[in-house]
Amino acid sequence: MSFQWPVDAEDLFGERYPQMVNTGLPAPDVDAVRTAITAMWPDAPGGWVYEWSALAADYAQQGSHQLSALAYGWAKFPTLADASKRAAMHHQLEQYLLAAPDFGVGFRRDVLQVPYRGANTPTPVHVFSAPDLPDDAPVLLASGGVDGWKMDMHTLFVLAAATARVRVVAFDIPGTGESAVPMTPDGGAEIISGLIDYSRSIGNGVVVHLGISMGGHYSARSGLTGEVDAAIVFGGPVEASFAKDTSMLHFGMDGIIGNALGFDHRPTADELAATFGSFTLRPLLDQDTNTPMLVLNGADDVHVPAHDTMIFEGRRDTEVHLIPDTGHCATTKLPEAIGLIFDWLHRTLKTLDVKANS
Repeated sequence: MSFQWPVDAEDLFGERYPQMVNTGLPAPDVDAVRTAITAMWPDAPGGWVYEWSALAADYAQQGSHQLSALAYGWAKFPTLADASKRAAMHHQLEQYLLAAPDFGVGFRRDVLQVPYRGANTPTPVHVFSAPDLPDDAPVLLASGGVDGWKMDMHTLFVLAAATARVRVVAFDIPGTGESAVPMTPDGGAEIISGLIDYSRSIGNGVVVHLGISMGGHYSARSGLTGEVDAAIVFGGPVEASFAKDTSMLHFGMDGIIGNALGFDHRPTADELAATFGSFTLRPLLDQDTNTPMLVLNGADDVHVPAHDTMIFEGRRDTEVHLIPDTGHCATTKLPEAIGLIFDWLHRTLKTLDVKANS
């Protein structure tokens, strides 16, 4: 199920431009596409998917498969609301797999059958590892959010695999990307439990869960329950995000979330609030069962209130950073945020290793 809804393409460029160029696309090419696009949904000249796909096809013809995958990623952004968006993601995967030999780290793609509501659901994962990584290394289970998926987060995941001495297992959260089921609190948690079990089976048993944006909701859940050995919550909504007036959602987020939740029409504010409100992690926040956690975000996030980061301050085994002068997931200060993540990950894995061997 999917639907289109009113979205201002220029607003999306205004919010996402730093992300577009910081993940590797040449700024002049992004500028040219921005000038060409006049509307969000038409699959025709001036349309978002059409112009981004044209750039991606040019990269593919030049043999620049990684750039092509990035551009197709923006073509299907922000969600798979129609056939042209789904086709763009199909092309993105094709180009991504063609680029894989040049990733600089080991890579494989597995399609797992993960337990879900009494049956199984197919869940593709991308596994990255440094060439000299031992078989008994810890695993970093990682995902993006509702509109930035595993192939879109590629640069960060490869960097982690190359420098953090972990095996990275990247996936799409339910309701997004290659997921076959809608996003729900309980169903999403069940799928991630299956992915945690898989991650424990391919390394030394230690699993750290990194969630970005809405993925941070699920990593907060797994960290608060103690299901993983440690958790990183990067821009994750946990409580206040689900209580706020959904009519105040920005940059088309009501439609993005509505699609992820499985609506076949643009939900009303009441419909969205009734469904999205059930994601609150307040019952888990009231407990004291968490494993070590890192929680960070930009202080000026228009999507996730600062409350959802600062609520973790003072919590046992928890480090909190609200980075000033930047927005959702600290996009404009990404090197600073990544530095905090990798420093914490290094210290935490060292501590976990000491405990495991004591």
